[in-house]
Amino acid sequence: MLSKKAKYAINALVYLAQQPQNELVQIRTISETENISRKFLESILLALRNAGMVNSKKGKDGGYYLSLLPEDINMADVMRIFDGPIALLPCVTHKYYQKCQECKDEVHCGIRDIFSDVRRETVRMLKDATLAEIIKRQKDLYERDMQATQE
Repeated sequence: MLSKKAKYAINALVYLAQQPQNELVQIRTISETENISRKFLESILLALRNAGMVNSKKGKDGGYYLSLLPEDINMADVMRIFDGPIALLPCVTHKYYQKCQECKDEVHCGIRDIFSDVRRETVRMLKDATLAEIIKRQKDLYERDMQATQE
């Protein structure tokens, strides 16, 4: 399950992606629009800035903006920033590998093999899930809903 930080980070990123490119958005605006505590949002945006996904400008007219294109920000990267490895077992991660304590034979472990497949497919899907894809789906869902109400 996504942590609250990861979910709020995605909400903030989607909001920024829907603004004109490089337009500064004040943290107060994001906080109010996305219903995220300002203090919590500050730490989230700092982590996203450190990861190179957003940038900021200080001062009275300052704010945040995406430093990458929406097509270049995927959910796998966002999740890793806030929730760590994307795996149900520690033995199937690449960057955070740990052998399972109860494991007798990792090479021939059917459980590990299945969960490696789950991890691989999950990561593939999350990498395909970019901000651009989220915005496109949101628009498609809205249009489909509008058509259904007109019929």
